[in-house]
Amino acid sequence: MKAIVVDAGEVGEVSKGAAPRRGLKRGLSVVDFLLRIVAALCTLGSALAMGTANETLPFATRFVKFRAEYKNIPTFVFFVTSNSIVCVYLVLSLALSFFHILRITAVKSRVLLAFLDTVMFGLLTTGASAAAAIVYIAHYGNANVNWFPFCQQYNSFCQRISGSVIGSFIAVVLFMILLLLSAISISKH
Repeated sequence: MKAIVVDAGEVGEVSKGAAPRRGLKRGLSVVDFLLRIVAALCTLGSALAMGTANETLPFATRFVKFRAEYKNIPTFVFFVTSNSIVCVYLVLSLALSFFHILRITAVKSRVLLAFLDTVMFGLLTTGASAAAAIVYIAHYGNANVNWFPFCQQYNSFCQRISGSVIGSFIAVVLFMILLLLSAISISKH
């Protein structure tokens, strides 16, 4: 049997400082869990909206038609792929995030999650940025190289892809918040 002798002043300071810190870490873990759910929904919605975006316009005859599909533009294929990968990652990371709610002292798994979040943040940002550039060209064109805007003809297609890019950028912002929360929860002070 071991006896621990601690000064009375130190005991008061430890108990006062430890409880709010534990509550803060648990609160950060709950917010982390909820943000992952919202980000997963944003990436899923973006991937589905872009993946199902298509529109067909008739030309002079009913036999000749022009069709706009996301898979005709490789950047949009990359966008759908990156959003899908990030969505699957977010769903899988919910288990680890829930574990952090139960075990607020776990540090190594938090570091691993922060590293993987950074990788997925980069993947999501590149996909969203590349798609945003194509959406901008679709809406406004580029007169210097004779690229004409085609969103005047393919209105519903352009609305879907624009909404999809917006949803993906919302997920990018949520990832920034997740990374900040990870940094706060990993820090010792």
